[in-house]
Amino acid sequence: MAVAKVIEIMAESEVGWEDAARKCVVEASETIRNIKSLWVEGMQAVVEGDAIVKYRITTKITFVVRDDRD
Repeated sequence: MAVAKVIEIMAESEVGWEDAARKCVVEASETIRNIKSLWVEGMQAVVEGDAIVKYRITTKITFVVRDDRD
């Protein structure tokens, strides 16, 4: 049986939502091992004038903390 944990992380990028997701995984992987999936729960953009200046996402990251199947 595997035991997994899900945490919520918010990330931001000036480039796009995909870049924000990448930054989220990179940051989380500095302290978390065995990341298995990322689910984007919500998206938001900050607009100034007529341009998007920041892309924000709320994510759920799933990682395995124990796997007895090995």
